[in-house]
Amino acid sequence: MESEFIALDKAGEEAEWLRNFLEDIPCWTKPVPAIMVHCDSQSAIGRAQSSMYNGKSRHIRRRHNTIRQLISSGIISIDYIKSKDNLADPLTKGLSKDQVYCCR
Repeated sequence: MESEFIALDKAGEEAEWLRNFLEDIPCWTKPVPAIMVHCDSQSAIGRAQSSMYNGKSRHIRRRHNTIRQLISSGIISIDYIKSKDNLADPLTKGLSKDQVYCCR
């Protein structure tokens, strides 16, 4: 869960930059909607959406505060996606023979 949470924080930072970039484009429709971040870890999503932090790690507390701020300000929204539907999994995990045929 911790690595998924760190990845969620990094994706949130990139989404914030992208949203700010889109707001600077004069022809883009305003207001820019929240950027949807897909995550396949329900525990990371639950931790991000809870207002209380009960962990002991300082680096996770900072990331929790960052993600909570991005969600509450409407910059990002987090959506659950099943692992089999996650497009990033083939890039980060070993693939079965069927998945190799599917992804090629």
